[in-house]
Amino acid sequence: MKNKALLFLLVAAFLCIFVSCSKKASEDTIKIGVFEPQSGDNGAGGKQEVLGIEYANSIRPTVTIGGKTYKIELDIQDNQSSTDKAVSAAQQLVADKCAIVLGSYGSGVSIAAGSYFKDAKLPAIGVSCTNSAVTAGNDYYFRVCFLDPFQGSVMASFAREECKAQKAYVLSMLGDDYTVGLAKNFVSAFKSMGGTIVGDETFVEGTSDFSSYLQNAVDSGADVIFSPSAITYAALIIKQAATKNISIPILSGDTWESSVISDAQNGTNIKVYCSTFFDENDTSGPAKSFVTGFKDYINKNSTAKTNNGGNDIVAAVSALGFDAYNVACDAIEKAGKTDGEAIRDALVSYSGDNFVTGSLSFDVNGDAKKSTAYIKQAVNGGFSFVKVQSI
Repeated sequence: MKNKALLFLLVAAFLCIFVSCSKKASEDTIKIGVFEPQSGDNGAGGKQEVLGIEYANSIRPTVTIGGKTYKIELDIQDNQSSTDKAVSAAQQLVADKCAIVLGSYGSGVSIAAGSYFKDAKLPAIGVSCTNSAVTAGNDYYFRVCFLDPFQGSVMASFAREECKAQKAYVLSMLGDDYTVGLAKNFVSAFKSMGGTIVGDETFVEGTSDFSSYLQNAVDSGADVIFSPSAITYAALIIKQAATKNISIPILSGDTWESSVISDAQNGTNIKVYCSTFFDENDTSGPAKSFVTGFKDYINKNSTAKTNNGGNDIVAAVSALGFDAYNVACDAIEKAGKTDGEAIRDALVSYSGDNFVTGSLSFDVNGDAKKSTAYIKQAVNGGFSFVKVQSI
């Protein structure tokens, strides 16, 4: 009996120590939620966005509040590129008591989650979600990227100035907030610049044969095709355009800056251009050191390299993810606590210059103030910088 009693006391003591240590570890840790697709149509891009966040966390793993150091724990939830799954992912981040959330790649999932973050008073920083509706009416959602009205105008300007396009054919996915919204912005801007839209069509989710749409573009006499689709569909469009020997340049938005796109274009004569947020050959400010460090990080981690598409190309969304993480850490330290309202207030008045993608501050809607975009062309399995384009 004495041995059993002693054993009981030892076990009880061990449990007390374990619980005490676990509680202390929890108290010394702050969670930053990562709301990103790791699967689904936008999984490849979401993984690259997360890589930028993870790299930033490897460099800056802690924050300091009131003289005390706290470890940052990344709580990564896969929204699966789906508006339905986005809700459960958002609810999990709320339940996990994250101090702030980063994401997402894809505007539709960000819009779907927005009300849940707002109701929970959980601040969120969009990384590359460009649809205007993400932050509209939501004073808890911010973002570090430019918006679709701007991006649509930039690509319309590029089509008119560089491609000398008089006529444009537009193709987007029915029901997708990002693609339909960006297509609408392009159409409006292209018309205002004196161009003619000769086709404005949508395809349904799950489409795999784009030959009829591509033929419509040819038959319409289009000088350019603008198709801001998810990257899984983009690869099919490019490959099928190559099969049909189509010579019309294909233009798109930021989601197309992906190794999936460059791989699809590689070995073809299809001219593919996209607008994006960053160029890895930029040597100004902190961009150069970021590129060097990120490539080293990718090449030393086989899983990271796989998630980057099997190469060490620095995607613009990785740079945005890096910046978004640092903004979040700055906001937490500025707030001086993990209270959602305090962090939100810190973001409202936030301003910084030392960022990879340029200086950053937010307007009254929580949107980043941006005035230029990078235009890149998919060439030889990678992307080549074309120009900096403004409206």
